[in-house]
Amino acid sequence: MEASEKKEHIRKKRALKYLFFTVFLDMLGVGILIPVIPELFANPASQYYLLSAQKSVNTGYLLLGLLTAVYPIAIFFAAPVLGQLSDKYGRKPVLALCLFGTGIGYVLFAIGILVRSIPLLFFARIFDGITGGNISVAQAAIADVTEPQDRAKNFGLIGLAFGLGFILGPALGGVLSNQHIVYWFSAQFPFFVAAGFAFLNTGLILKYFKETNIKLTQAKINLLESFQKIRSAKKYKPVRTLFIVAFFLSAGFAFFTSFFNVFLTHKFGFTQSRIGSFFAFIGLCTALTQGFVTRFIAHRFKDVQILSVTYFATALSVVLYLIPSKQIFLYFIVPLFAVSYGLTASNASAIVSRLAPSDAQGEVLGINAALVSLAQAFPPLLAGFLAALFSPGTPILFASALVIVAGIIFVASRKKHQ
Repeated sequence: MEASEKKEHIRKKRALKYLFFTVFLDMLGVGILIPVIPELFANPASQYYLLSAQKSVNTGYLLLGLLTAVYPIAIFFAAPVLGQLSDKYGRKPVLALCLFGTGIGYVLFAIGILVRSIPLLFFARIFDGITGGNISVAQAAIADVTEPQDRAKNFGLIGLAFGLGFILGPALGGVLSNQHIVYWFSAQFPFFVAAGFAFLNTGLILKYFKETNIKLTQAKINLLESFQKIRSAKKYKPVRTLFIVAFFLSAGFAFFTSFFNVFLTHKFGFTQSRIGSFFAFIGLCTALTQGFVTRFIAHRFKDVQILSVTYFATALSVVLYLIPSKQIFLYFIVPLFAVSYGLTASNASAIVSRLAPSDAQGEVLGINAALVSLAQAFPPLLAGFLAALFSPGTPILFASALVIVAGIIFVASRKKHQ
């Protein structure tokens, strides 16, 4: 290997290392929040419950659905713009901006809990969503430094960072919000800690991360790009069906994630500490999947072959959570869920990146992120109504059905993605 090639190899390897750490810290912050949110709106017995005694728990379900929805709605408008900005000005400055905005959003959310202001909680989530394109920009940066044949493997590496963040994050959130452990722990404290991680992440990116986008474009920035990109997504013929598949998968997963922690509280009486421990176990299984299973499978099967199975396995694993009557049996379902969804997430991102033009990685991944955000916006709203009308387990049934639809569409068009 010549000196220039060796230097380029080291540059790409170092970039992947910082992107891995960036995603890990970001998901650590997200994971911290998981055990706390149900305590605010879905558990009247909690000391952190924000609604008055006159309000029914169904009102809390509706507010929780709405609060969950405003974040992806904001991302829907912002993600394609951030993708364009990263294509024009580079991944580094946009990534740093996104992370800093995330930190500000967490601080505002913590203050909202402290002063018991539901409007401030909504504003904080909207603000975070507007600057919340860090994952899609990180994916574009990975595509910049990865050969097409290695993208499934390296997206799986980033999936490992997701999993590690969810191992520590929920467990940490459950501990940091529990006053029985330390008297000054509280519902808002995990959000201040998450903000600290986001600000640390910002500093690390600014100081150590080297720009990966060497093909800067001069295109004008369109603030209404989200709507135009959804309409113009059809021009990327190789990936337009994948956009539809991603939409249904994301919608299904949004049904699942928005009320799964509420389901655990409702059916099994999980406290925030127990929710944190359970999600940590999910994170451990996901990390093992992304760190070992994904890389092992990627060498033996094509991404199209993998996804033809894993969409349906994911749908099965989601609906299985409704069956157990005892907590212990939930833990036997987690490995199936982690493996099937982990393989689906990494290979779906890899296919989109593989088929997208090399000079439009940020734009295409931004479009994909916008569609994912749009898909994630409406299920929480509907899930809130379903939980209030029937039970918190009903959204999980809808989740499984939508993932099956995604799998059917993918299998029907698989020849286009070879």
